[in-house]
Amino acid sequence: MDRLARAKHWALALTALPSVSGTEGEAGFAARLAAMLAPLGAEVWSIPVAEGRFPRACVAALVRGRGARTVVLTGHYDTVWADYGALEPLACRPEALRSAMLARPAASEAERRALADLAGPDFLPGRGLLDMKAGLAAALVVLEAFAAQPERNGNLLFLAVPDEEVNSAGARAAAAALPAEAASRGLSLEAAINLDALVDSGDGSLGRAVATGSVGKLLPSVLVVGRPTHASAALDGLNAGALAGALAAAVEWTPDLVERTGDEQGAAPTLLGLRDGKRGYDVTMPAAVWMFWNVATHRRGPGEVLDTLAGIVRRALAEVGASLAGRARQLGRQESPPEVPVLTYATLRQEVAGLDAMARAVAAEGLDLPEQCRRITERAWAASGRSGPAVVLGFASVPYLPATLGTDAASVRLATAVERARAEMAARHGVAVRMLRYFPGISDMSFLGQADAATVPLVAANTPAWGAGLLWPEGGAIAGIPTVNAGPWGRDYHTRLERLHAPYAFDVLPDLVEAIARGVLTT
Repeated sequence: MDRLARAKHWALALTALPSVSGTEGEAGFAARLAAMLAPLGAEVWSIPVAEGRFPRACVAALVRGRGARTVVLTGHYDTVWADYGALEPLACRPEALRSAMLARPAASEAERRALADLAGPDFLPGRGLLDMKAGLAAALVVLEAFAAQPERNGNLLFLAVPDEEVNSAGARAAAAALPAEAASRGLSLEAAINLDALVDSGDGSLGRAVATGSVGKLLPSVLVVGRPTHASAALDGLNAGALAGALAAAVEWTPDLVERTGDEQGAAPTLLGLRDGKRGYDVTMPAAVWMFWNVATHRRGPGEVLDTLAGIVRRALAEVGASLAGRARQLGRQESPPEVPVLTYATLRQEVAGLDAMARAVAAEGLDLPEQCRRITERAWAASGRSGPAVVLGFASVPYLPATLGTDAASVRLATAVERARAEMAARHGVAVRMLRYFPGISDMSFLGQADAATVPLVAANTPAWGAGLLWPEGGAIAGIPTVNAGPWGRDYHTRLERLHAPYAFDVLPDLVEAIARGVLTT
């Protein structure tokens, strides 16, 4: 069977195994994948993942050659859940799903575009086929070909991880374990190729790419504490909801938190969560409001993001305070609203004992990380003895730090291998593969790649769930391996219209990944 057929075989076989994040399918996927890898003659083992409702594991498969130099081929096997409606039984069967989708009339413009793609030979639908089991399939084709070579320079290590779609617990566990695993097996981890997908609504020129880094992502959070009163005496208090609204408007899309590198621009910040602490309706204004944002980074560290956000918050509070003071005067009240101090969670936690036990108790409730952080911050505020108004800044989830190639010899070797591989793809397939400085979506590269681990303590100090609901290995969760991303492309992933561009995924991508790996192992 030729390489294209093997890539399709692996992609369909992996997609057939349901592995939605947080389900029993994800928990059972590692054992099933390990069994599928057995015929390759590789050394196969697992790396346990402590976090999560179900026990999960990373799957590693090593094919040895000569020497210690090793390239890691890695990607995640968990998928998101998308509602396929009546076609749910076919969601993991791409070819049957395509036939069924084409037999149904389109109900929207998005569906019309999807059906136009699926009517031709180039696109295949399926839950997780694009994001990112076709990427894993490309790696397995390269692993098979490497294992079949009688003379092999270096080693290939296949690594499939869970939980990328949630908190990257799999990549964090793998990053912590890899140094010892490599040392015990006499391996030198020279490079890694992550296999995550890109979306391209056009002709594929944007989706066919190798990224030499990955954006970072932080979820900075704010607990806004007001001075609640009965609604009939609103001028006697300060509504936390009004303050929160001003902050939401000030942060949304602000250029102050958008980074640019050449012609690559990070995502604009946007509010992901907003809720007050009231348990039900009454005529008292909310005492506190919790909110958090998605902030993408290229070079900025968590400290700079937090400082920038603090400046935005202070300006917004000053503006809304002046506005409220003017309105109060119009209503006959001469006193201005009180100033609103801004502090960090790290400052607050120094004033309160017993927060570690509180965090563990909250973690045991099985809540998501932002909700855990909300509850812990609110309880810390109540225990502090402080009175509002105030704003408490922190972080609400796992930090994804930006990763870029360094200037060390291994990074230069990998960058050179990428350039040569791109030239090979142009000559062999007539396909132009573009270069990106940053993979535009968050990825496991933040943990496997060369991110700045020195910034982690600041995040830890300001993340309420750290060490309880958010477990960070004692030795760190950043492997520091020179890493690039080379994956498939397609359209509408994370929806029921997810579809893969099959010719690139099954024909070009395995060649591209093999060429990059070969370039690292033979130079």
